[in-house]
Amino acid sequence: MIEERWLTVSDIAERLQVDEQTVRRWIRDGKLVARQLGGKAGYRIRPADFEAYLEALPGAGEQGKAAA
Repeated sequence: MIEERWLTVSDIAERLQVDEQTVRRWIRDGKLVARQLGGKAGYRIRPADFEAYLEALPGAGEQGKAAA
């Protein structure tokens, strides 16, 4: 079985160059699917859920059209 490396709030914030609180707000608002691990472990985000979030952003489909 291949293990999937789940992303942290910090990973997402770094990739998108936003504050970690912004990522947590997206999670609380239901915009980004995440799993609460409890305690100090915090949230973890599956790469597929992160990709789905990116695809749902306004203008995400237009980037592909502009490149073609």
